[in-house]
Amino acid sequence: MGELTTDRIALGLTTYVVLLFSLSFHEAAHAWAALRMGDDTALRAGRISLNPVVHIDPIGTVLLPLLMFLSAGTPLFGWAKPTPYDPANFRRDRTLAQGHVTVAGAGPISNLILALAFTLALFGYLRLGGTVSRNPAYLILLSGIHINVILAIFNLVPLPPLDGSKVAAFSLPRDLAETYLRIAEPYGTWILLLLFATGMLGVIVGPIQGVVTGLLLSLVR
Repeated sequence: MGELTTDRIALGLTTYVVLLFSLSFHEAAHAWAALRMGDDTALRAGRISLNPVVHIDPIGTVLLPLLMFLSAGTPLFGWAKPTPYDPANFRRDRTLAQGHVTVAGAGPISNLILALAFTLALFGYLRLGGTVSRNPAYLILLSGIHINVILAIFNLVPLPPLDGSKVAAFSLPRDLAETYLRIAEPYGTWILLLLFATGMLGVIVGPIQGVVTGLLLSLVR
């Protein structure tokens, strides 16, 4: 645990605010997509909102970011309360698979959109003469890029309970989907926890995250 200096506290709070906004945007995107597919379950639960209070998960939104802040100084990762939806309410002019993939994919896509938005904002900030040395605006924009790329790539991992598991289950051909579900449904969460505990998740996701982040940052140079 590092020393809690003023700079470290400021950086931690800055990144946490960006993380809360990004998680709220992610879950609101799920809720909005479900509504577009004909299901108003999330709307009635008040989940089409950027208010972080309605999306908070005690562990993923509070405890984990706090532990990351205390250990590394920057809470760059977390998760929010899953957005509820009822596929029985999906529009009849869409297949069940289209509904599931649309709702599940909306979350990671929203984070990629946010990452691009933060990149464009950083581009404008630097072109207008903004400084990079301990500047709060610069730190907010930079952390916005990193956080949203991490959230997008991580959530696309095809293991329950992540969004990528639903995208995979309803995008694969039926025979492959059935084989995938026989493995993913009973063991997927345990596989994910094992990958996380051993550090293998970072080995798998890290290079992809690095490429995407590097590509975005190359646009502002």
